[in-house]
Amino acid sequence: MSYLIDKPAFAAKIYEAVSAQIATPGRGLDGMRLIQLMAGIFTETLLLFEDPDEGLQATITELSAMLGQGSTPGALASKSLPPAYVIDYETENGRAMARDLFEEWLNCAYEFHDLLLFVLHHFMIRMETHGGQPRSETLHLFIECTTRCLAYEIAAQELCEIVIDRKIGRAGWSLNESIAGLRAIAGRRVALSMNGCALFSAPRLPDKLDHVAYVMTQEAVRLGIPAGSDWRFGLAANDYRGSAPYELIVDLEPECWALFKVIDLRGVMDQSVACAKAAGRMLALAAAGDMPELDPVIAKPLAMAAMTETYRTVCSRETIIAC
Repeated sequence: MSYLIDKPAFAAKIYEAVSAQIATPGRGLDGMRLIQLMAGIFTETLLLFEDPDEGLQATITELSAMLGQGSTPGALASKSLPPAYVIDYETENGRAMARDLFEEWLNCAYEFHDLLLFVLHHFMIRMETHGGQPRSETLHLFIECTTRCLAYEIAAQELCEIVIDRKIGRAGWSLNESIAGLRAIAGRRVALSMNGCALFSAPRLPDKLDHVAYVMTQEAVRLGIPAGSDWRFGLAANDYRGSAPYELIVDLEPECWALFKVIDLRGVMDQSVACAKAAGRMLALAAAGDMPELDPVIAKPLAMAAMTETYRTVCSRETIIAC
């Protein structure tokens, strides 16, 4: 029977696909991964609509009605959510799943969205019944993760447009300078989040820096950059103190900050992830395809170096300031 007319069967297919992704041996379903995966799936469907923000508010209203109550009031505790780079990774997996499912659906996007609401409602009730987590708390976490995923996507799109229109088109920046500028701001944001220049003296760069770098590399790979282990080829040793491209940072960062204020993306690590995603897209623009403007073997480590050296420079000069 075709999934096109058998909605219960397709809902079951979605439920099984998500469950397979979040199952943990001996521990059942990973609730936080479930919330992030569903946030990514919903984000991908919201981007099909003319106004994703309005679509998100309508989704929250409808889901609250289905659950019989709204989300837990107030702000989340600081450690209620995973780090920004984890949210990006898990929600991107959800977005990829949504694209695969929608290819099979071949029907109205609004109906697909309604079907997802049914599946998410079932998951939330199950988490409350079997895991003891109130549905209002689960809804609150889902809203926060979806909001961030949507903000990362919107910010990455807008940052690329700012760089292409204002920096390349008007100021004469090269593609390489554009990538370096975005990546340097991402590195500076990581340094600001660390709040401790003593970390610079550690024998290795922090894991947080690697995680943000991974955001960029995966975004670039998704858009056609060859995958591989050559991202750090030719980088300076950890005991070498390079210098950040501050002329690019000074020129670009005010426009990035203005955008972050408009979309209310105020977390320092959230901003770093958004800049890393934008840098990955610009890198793909420059180095993907059959006749790239920049050779991927050269462009990849240069992009990595901009972030790494900016992190080092900010920490070594002890100039961390409030955002």
